[in-house]
Amino acid sequence: MTDRPPQSQTDAVEPARPLIPPPQAPPFRAVFEAEFSYVLNSLYRLGVRRSDLEDLAHEVFVTVHQILPDYDPTRPLRPWLFGIAFRIASDYRRRARHTREVPEAWGHEPADRARLADEQLVSEQARRLVIEALEALDLDRRAVVVLHDIDGQSIPEVAHALNIPLNTAYSRLRLAREQLRAAIQRIRRRRGDV
Repeated sequence: MTDRPPQSQTDAVEPARPLIPPPQAPPFRAVFEAEFSYVLNSLYRLGVRRSDLEDLAHEVFVTVHQILPDYDPTRPLRPWLFGIAFRIASDYRRRARHTREVPEAWGHEPADRARLADEQLVSEQARRLVIEALEALDLDRRAVVVLHDIDGQSIPEVAHALNIPLNTAYSRLRLAREQLRAAIQRIRRRRGDV
């Protein structure tokens, strides 16, 4: 038996580990086909006029196409898309040639044929009321309430999508809900519903 000095840690050879490729962003075509309606509805909820929706949705997807390689596929896709739609809607609303108007009720969700007509009418009236009340909110608060309360995203996801601090997202949500309740009450009083 020969006396050999013990090997140092640096001399030891580690066994080869299998390389796990990092997750990749989904293909653009799949994102476009799966999320076009979501982007249209998001833009509408952010106050984009019906006549401009498709143009702005295409603008969103041009941006998506350009930055999709930078997308982190470990994060949810919809908040990321909403963040892009929010920035484009914000630019759209800043343009002087656009005036504020209450958009007509519109959406891409198919009507539920199984519901009774009176239930559909009440549901449609409530939806129109919320859309009209959303117009009373400034865009920053409106984006938070739409992304959280309508789209069902968590506040951390909202903060990340809109690139704002977490506490700011919570604050905007609280203020937006207060303003939304007040706007709904004003609209109901004006209509004589109260």
